[in-house]
Amino acid sequence: MSTGGYRLGIDVGGTNTDAALLDEDLRVVGSVKTPTTADTGEGVERAIDLLLERTGCPPEAIAHAMLGTTHCTNAIVQRRGLGRVGVIRLGAPATTSVPPLEGWPGELRTAVEGGSAMLPGGHEIDGRPITEFDPAALARTCERLRGEVDAVAITGVFSPVVPEQERQAARIAAELLGVPVSVSAEIGAVGLLERENATILNAALRSTLDSMSRGFSRALQARGVTAQIWFGQNDGTLMSLDYARRFPVLTIGCGPTNSIRGAAHLSRMTDGLVMDIGGTTTDIGVLTGGFPRQSAQAVDIGGIRTNFRMPDVLATGLGGGSVVHGSGRDLQVGPGSVGYRITSAALAFGGETLTATDVALASGWAQIPGTRPVTLDAATLEAARERIRAGLEDAVDRMKPDAAPIDVVLVGGGALIAPPELDGVARLVRPEHAGAANAIGAALGDIAGQAEQTFQLTETPHREAVARAGAVATERAVAAGARPGTVRIAAIEEVPLAYSAGGAVTIRARAVGSL
Repeated sequence: MSTGGYRLGIDVGGTNTDAALLDEDLRVVGSVKTPTTADTGEGVERAIDLLLERTGCPPEAIAHAMLGTTHCTNAIVQRRGLGRVGVIRLGAPATTSVPPLEGWPGELRTAVEGGSAMLPGGHEIDGRPITEFDPAALARTCERLRGEVDAVAITGVFSPVVPEQERQAARIAAELLGVPVSVSAEIGAVGLLERENATILNAALRSTLDSMSRGFSRALQARGVTAQIWFGQNDGTLMSLDYARRFPVLTIGCGPTNSIRGAAHLSRMTDGLVMDIGGTTTDIGVLTGGFPRQSAQAVDIGGIRTNFRMPDVLATGLGGGSVVHGSGRDLQVGPGSVGYRITSAALAFGGETLTATDVALASGWAQIPGTRPVTLDAATLEAARERIRAGLEDAVDRMKPDAAPIDVVLVGGGALIAPPELDGVARLVRPEHAGAANAIGAALGDIAGQAEQTFQLTETPHREAVARAGAVATERAVAAGARPGTVRIAAIEEVPLAYSAGGAVTIRARAVGSL
């Protein structure tokens, strides 16, 4: 074993916490899987201890520690641990018919809302101001919010086109309130309400991620690991600790994307599908050029419609711990699951619940050392196998780009429930260390920055517009922790805006660089 430069990747899922150690050449040195605990920090500490023990790696040899976590997603879904947000919209009088937080689930709105105001400001799509920004009105609003909020979210009409009003408002709010401020031009796309929702969630999550990051830092320091800390983000790349604290909403969706990146690395595939089968769900994503394909659609998070970039992933309620219930034609597999209790609840482990893992073992699809033999009557076994097969094949069909058979990489702790062959699949690849693909993906270490800006081509030539969007994406990649000389533009997308005068176009740029 060499003396330095190791990468520790950790991924916290709903059922298991996985950890993997990679060397300087990104070869997998070792991996472990432990049950996720009610206190996720305990599961992370246990995974680190097991990995260090198994690999014999000295803690001081770890240069980078990467964490992919569902902590922020869980905070939204469970409505707990969120900060109270002061919501400021710059767009009056044009946008007052639909107030901020309209349509939010009641419990989530109650947990997050610390006060709101709709103030003069905002722009037309061609950059003309709707009304002039009023600093005095914002100062009065801040006085009302003082002591009532933990963070502020500022959204202006068409601020991705002209962000100056948001920036000015952010400076005033930060000075008067002394709390973190999130501005929408740095987070979401053009649509006002969806962008505002994403910005509010980001502001609400800042204290959540700050608490999580402090716990992670303490766990590493207690074990003598002095590594630089990185967080996984939802496009399959990493961001620095400081950047993650500014944009915690970008950690949402990092679990599936980590699995996709890890699957690509382990299988050496650049294009195809990745099927990540966990204990409770199966996530299927599209691998394009070695990275997860991003969704172009608005995404609902905890019942909130948002428009920041998220991975194009299909989730279905089928996993290794899925409960088999009913009989004959009424037999079903999932969506209920024993989750992390599988090692005590499933038949193969001495429990009393028939699970998808029991079916795989009884079918001879898989073997798990130390488990009890599982014997099922022929009718139940055949029906359960067909439900599992049909569920996985249906998910593949829904994500395939066309009717031709496609290569699929199987990863995740529940991958053993997949049959040897599936209709519509050319190759079913099961790489070594597949059970910890998500932790391996978290450790790989690319850094990305994204920008989405709208331009009037009558005022900004096309080439200049592309260059400006690329420059912003590059700047954000460097801010997230990329080494400047390694950053390249990985993708450019252009979306003409119909019915707008002056040839308006939205340009999405993505830049990727090394740690």
